[in-house]
Amino acid sequence: MFNDLLKTHHKMDRRNFLTKSSLGIGALALSNLMKAETQQDLIDAIPGLPHFAPRAKRIVFLFQSGGPSQLETFDYKPKLREMFGQDLPDSFRKGQRLTGMSANQSSLPIAPSLYKFQQYGESRAWVSELLPHTASIVDELCFVKSLYTEQINHDPAITFFHTGHQLPGRPSMGSWMSYGLGSLNKNLPSFVVLQSKNSGGQPLYARLWGNGFLPTQFQGVQFTSGKDPVLYLNDPEGYDGKDRNRMLGYLKDLNAVQQSSYGDPEIDARIAQYEMAFRMQSSVPEIADMSDEPDSVFDMYGPDSRNPGTYAANCLLARKLLEKDVRFVQLYHRGWDQHVYLPGGIKNQCKATDQGSAALVKDLKQRGLLDDTLVIWGGEFGRTVYSQGKLTETNYGRDHHPRCFTMWMAGGGVKPGFTYGETDDLSYNIQKDPVHVHDFHATIMHLFGIDHERLTFKHQGRRYRLTDVHGHVVKDLIA
Repeated sequence: MFNDLLKTHHKMDRRNFLTKSSLGIGALALSNLMKAETQQDLIDAIPGLPHFAPRAKRIVFLFQSGGPSQLETFDYKPKLREMFGQDLPDSFRKGQRLTGMSANQSSLPIAPSLYKFQQYGESRAWVSELLPHTASIVDELCFVKSLYTEQINHDPAITFFHTGHQLPGRPSMGSWMSYGLGSLNKNLPSFVVLQSKNSGGQPLYARLWGNGFLPTQFQGVQFTSGKDPVLYLNDPEGYDGKDRNRMLGYLKDLNAVQQSSYGDPEIDARIAQYEMAFRMQSSVPEIADMSDEPDSVFDMYGPDSRNPGTYAANCLLARKLLEKDVRFVQLYHRGWDQHVYLPGGIKNQCKATDQGSAALVKDLKQRGLLDDTLVIWGGEFGRTVYSQGKLTETNYGRDHHPRCFTMWMAGGGVKPGFTYGETDDLSYNIQKDPVHVHDFHATIMHLFGIDHERLTFKHQGRRYRLTDVHGHVVKDLIA
């Protein structure tokens, strides 16, 4: 029957000929997809990648959406107490733009942190009292205190940090990784997304883990906190695995007919996604099942880890995904956008995330996974040293600040117990070793054996890359 359909659709006009000849690689990919799965060691990897020996093969990005204040977490500025309430000096601001939320304030009063700092570990890293669990692992961490971006508002800043461009439409970092390096586990997606439930704050959009103009099989797959981690994965009632397998076989044949006629690479992507969904029917429930985790693990991640969908539970789920060689795990926690009532707000945020973040690093290390797993913590920008709104001894807010902010990394080939970059006395400008977001992306890709200038994709006549036409590897961060 399908041979007859092929003959019927065999239209060899000029357009069809050019389409087939230019997209012949797609047909070859289709034939490869139809081979036995046991012949696929590394799924969808680009030949020639990695470009050189990688230090990392997995990554988990603990994205703190909203812009955590560096002044209440890791960038200790003791001189601020002496300047309480003073107006931000022009010598620091240097005419830089402000957001519309504080640009019309009659003054910009200096607001020192309400919380105490202390040095920890052999590295003597400064950490706020709000983060005692993170303080316990500072000798595993590589702090970057001199990150900066041009984006001053959330949507463009978050989009920029995830895709390398402030406007929507570009592939996310996880999609670039999946596209270039392929998958390490044929039964799970190479790029998985987790969100903390009920965290509130700035909205998150699917484009942040989208594939952009890359083939659709490289987009992130979002796991939910409900009964079914991946929606529509279960078979309908009265329908078993054999039925699903038979249906997919017929669907593959129909897609093959379509591919033969039009040579559209998205048909290959669709086939790959259907096949992955079928394999995930058995692999995802196993991953989501926490019944085999001992009490000691839940104790390490904290009481919230027993509540699916919380940050701590997602950190534990991230470890299980990384243990199964999922290439890229993107974890989101919202609510760090504290324009008012910052002392109370950031205290709650730290309480919800501190233990889970530290436990993930400890857990990966004790399982021998930290050496080749890169852990990243941070948000899209920092917060201002001056108060947005009324300043009192016990209360203040902070506006967006893209000029400098702090992130940390662990494992995956970065220097442990190391701090890079410095800000001025007000944490307003970078004083030493600036690191642009493009530089950060280039460095991450380097750790995975990727030359960021060589991993490109041609779209609408131009070759694009994650770092656009910018970025350099910060080699001082690499062990």
